[in-house]
Amino acid sequence: MVDDGMVRRGLYFEEFAVGQKFETAARTVTEADIVSFAGLSGDYNSIHTDSVYAAQGAFGQRVAHGLLVLSIASGLAVRSGIMEGTVLLWRDIADWKFSRPVHIGDTIHVSLEIEATKPLPRMGGGSLTLKVQVMNQDDDVVMSGHWTMMVQSKPDA
Repeated sequence: MVDDGMVRRGLYFEEFAVGQKFETAARTVTEADIVSFAGLSGDYNSIHTDSVYAAQGAFGQRVAHGLLVLSIASGLAVRSGIMEGTVLLWRDIADWKFSRPVHIGDTIHVSLEIEATKPLPRMGGGSLTLKVQVMNQDDDVVMSGHWTMMVQSKPDA
């Protein structure tokens, strides 16, 4: 393995095991997040950006973009440290369900469980399949599904 100078604090593929569970830190979704995401994505749907319109809708207030919340969840997973610097690539998001709205001021965190591992030595690591649940401050699941990613193998000693 080439020394690229990157500090890796994440776990290597061999350090993951089926059944392992991890919880991330929590993060509050802000109005600034929603406005910034609308600008970045171009999704200015009124349910996200118009408080008068949203107040008359099914949720009674603006809701965060589902893909914004998914993006925050992936950031929280990396921030947990378990994959920081060792993830090689993201392969799949499967069976993703958006179950509940996330409102401005909601605080979310992520629960991760290793469901499957598959060594891929020719790729320099292995594949992990994780069961993912994004939960709000009341521990209600707001979205869930599965992520599959490639994680680097431990360098030869």
